[in-house]
Amino acid sequence: MPLPAELLVRLREIFPVDALATDEVERRAFARDNSRHQQLPEAVVFPTAHEQVEALVRACREHKVPITARGGGTSSTGASVPAAGGVVACFARMNRILRIAPDDRLAVVEPGVTNEMLQQALAPHGFFWAPDPGSAPWCAVGGNLACNAGGPRAVKYGATRDNVLGLRAVAGTGTGFRAGTHTTKDSTGYDLTRLLIGSEGTLALITEATLKLTPRPGAVRTLRASYVDTGTAAQAVARIMAQTVTPSALEFMDALALKLARDFHPEAGVPEAGALLMIEVDGEPGTLDVTAAAVMRAARGAGLVELAVATDAAETAALWAARKALSLAQRAVTQHKINEDVVVPVSRLPALVDGVRMLSERHAVPIVSFGHAGNGNLHVNLLPRDVDEIERAYAALPELFALVIALDGTLSGEHGIGLVKREYLPLALGEEALVLMRAVKVAFDPDGILNPGKLLP
Repeated sequence: MPLPAELLVRLREIFPVDALATDEVERRAFARDNSRHQQLPEAVVFPTAHEQVEALVRACREHKVPITARGGGTSSTGASVPAAGGVVACFARMNRILRIAPDDRLAVVEPGVTNEMLQQALAPHGFFWAPDPGSAPWCAVGGNLACNAGGPRAVKYGATRDNVLGLRAVAGTGTGFRAGTHTTKDSTGYDLTRLLIGSEGTLALITEATLKLTPRPGAVRTLRASYVDTGTAAQAVARIMAQTVTPSALEFMDALALKLARDFHPEAGVPEAGALLMIEVDGEPGTLDVTAAAVMRAARGAGLVELAVATDAAETAALWAARKALSLAQRAVTQHKINEDVVVPVSRLPALVDGVRMLSERHAVPIVSFGHAGNGNLHVNLLPRDVDEIERAYAALPELFALVIALDGTLSGEHGIGLVKREYLPLALGEEALVLMRAVKVAFDPDGILNPGKLLP
């Protein structure tokens, strides 16, 4: 539906000419994300100040017009697709780093700052922000907040929700508010900060974030362990996480993932094996030998083929480049990839890996598994190549989710629910919890204008 004329007039009052797009060609760039869902919005606005966002929400609420917040558009779940049309609020121009305070170990940023831009700004101060998704060069901090992004470092340093101190936001009523503090301890009322993180823009539009920073380690060492099959590699993950040293990254790649990495990055020296673990440990130079030795002892066991330490920074960089290129490598195989990021307790990882293998055989569809094994978070990607395989792949999805729930896991570790998994949410949450969630949604957004059709079934 076209926007009401009165609303369009109001949007032109709030936003300068170059900050409001109504031309169809301009709007098409904001109709999709990295999922295969798309819907053309009626207008796109580019706020640069908190007050503009308040005015935008009040205006859209008056006319019952939906608003979808958007950062870099890298979501794989359809979370940033304007499923109900309406207005897209693109935060790309709210990209200032407002404050870096090393003494307080915090930074205050606007939501349009990219993850990589933030990391580069923090490096000279000797700090980093822990979330490090593979889309870091393009994804925005606001998007990281919206879906509780993680990445390889989450195994030691936590995901987004563990690394945010406070937020400034605008609820669906048009009311601006602050949540959280500038301190690392806070026992004052309900924790609205953690509630908003992972809510996918369905409760409020975030306009500012106070982020918890972590000191950069003095030294890093990368290990590579290859195994005869996925089962023995998964058992090694459980052993590594059961001892006292926590790796700063523990990544898993199955045989098909390794083949794709070799094909896409032949210069990286990715070995041929049934499965591979990429393990990173960090700390002060004087302690690193002891730390690495403890992890290597746990990595040894049945099925180990090779255990090696990266010899130099170039070899480490090549291995990580191959790992991070896996998403692109899969798209070279098929444009119909179904991207899941299920998570189970680490001790149940061997059962998940074995179950995924049987699922692939039973439905005769290629499945590649890789990801953040130290958190029990695997990217289980189905790669159907034709119409028959597509049909079988979608038939396998409910079985995959049922397996994960049976292993005490859940549907998403870092991508979120969005459009693509919302109908499966009752598998993970009881009706009692869903009733409470719907009540929370009504409290923040009584007219349901913020990112409608996402997350809640």
